[in-house]
Amino acid sequence: MPERAVTHSTGSRKQSGAYKEIVEWIKALVIAVVLVFLIRQFLFSPFIVDGPSMQPNFETGERLIVNKILYVIREPKFGEVVVFDVPEQGRKFIKRVIGVPGDTIRLEGDDLFINEKKIEEPYLKEAIEAAHARGELYNGVGLDYNYPNSRFTEMTVPEGNIFALGDNRSDSTDSRAIGFIDDDELVGRADIIFWPLDKLEFIKHWTK
Repeated sequence: MPERAVTHSTGSRKQSGAYKEIVEWIKALVIAVVLVFLIRQFLFSPFIVDGPSMQPNFETGERLIVNKILYVIREPKFGEVVVFDVPEQGRKFIKRVIGVPGDTIRLEGDDLFINEKKIEEPYLKEAIEAAHARGELYNGVGLDYNYPNSRFTEMTVPEGNIFALGDNRSDSTDSRAIGFIDDDELVGRADIIFWPLDKLEFIKHWTK
């Protein structure tokens, strides 16, 4: 009987130890899930590039990490690549900030003017030069490729908004077609390309 009691006691301790380990694993998993939720909800979230509108700098299928907290701290700046909601289309767009509140925007062919000053766009320099070498405009041909145009004539960015363009100017649905972007629609700034792995890098944001 004493031996049986010892065996039973040892088995109980093992079961108790296994139970505690399972509980600890469950706790760790719950904490991990909660942390992932909080991080995605308030700090960072993934985004998949879909479409050619940001070529040549971003390609379809690339996966990005979007910084959601930055624009809680400060306002967007010229040259930053942002992701924002387009409620009427039920999806998100990725574009580049071109105008901030108070800026007067004019786009004529491949020439961008902000407050009547011509702005260099180094992130498009090679693409524009290649188009010109072919005897073409990078920005395409037609009134609605310019700004202001037949759909949107207001040139000055109002408070609480940004003006955003795709890098692929001749194939981008952007502020020339949908108007100014409200700050409340901003998801955040695209900061990292994390997939495919051979393109892993921090995204460069150009400034004037």
